[in-house]
Amino acid sequence: MRRPVLIGALAAAAIALVSSAAVAVSSLGEPSGPTMMGDQGQRTGAGMMGPGMMGSAGGMGMVWLAGSGDAVPSIPAARTRAAGAAKASGLHPGEVMWFDNGFYVELKDSSGKPATEVIVDPRSGSVTTEPGPAMMWNTRIGAPSRTMGSTVVHGTVDASEARAIATAWLAARQPSTTIATLDAYPGYFTLDLRRDGKVSGMMSVSSINGAVWYHTWHGAFIAMEDS
Repeated sequence: MRRPVLIGALAAAAIALVSSAAVAVSSLGEPSGPTMMGDQGQRTGAGMMGPGMMGSAGGMGMVWLAGSGDAVPSIPAARTRAAGAAKASGLHPGEVMWFDNGFYVELKDSSGKPATEVIVDPRSGSVTTEPGPAMMWNTRIGAPSRTMGSTVVHGTVDASEARAIATAWLAARQPSTTIATLDAYPGYFTLDLRRDGKVSGMMSVSSINGAVWYHTWHGAFIAMEDS
């Protein structure tokens, strides 16, 4: 009579182990979820993900446009790559920022509203969804599991509250850094930062719960151009 009991116990343990592993995997890459006025979380170290995240062209997955192997040496060249990648989705490039790790490009819809953010690799020319908020928080064009078609989910944190959250976060961690601009994307805000009058980086604030995600992947700022 002990063998069935032992087998049953082992089966239960295996199920529990699989369940716990699934929970752990599902939590990877998730931003912290503090309340709007609570202790804002920081997500750092979210690096570029590889081709394993590739989805269909047009932004529904990670890769919008595969690399051609040709270097992208300038902001106009990066804008051209981003425009080609975004055309099928009815989007076009706005602000382009050149960092030593790559080109950041804001994509806007036909009405001129920010829709999402992409990165152009200066070595290969590939265009991919920016890691972090654009991939995980965008409620219109983001990761496949979070994409909600053309529906834009409106959050509870408005622009002034997002600015206040970011200001408090910076005061506690980077007191010499100030906010230059704030752009509203579906599900979050992205802010350009300045230190000593120069671009120093970027950060985002969720419009759903006020969580903070500092962009750690850009590197040193080189130049920018808006359109």
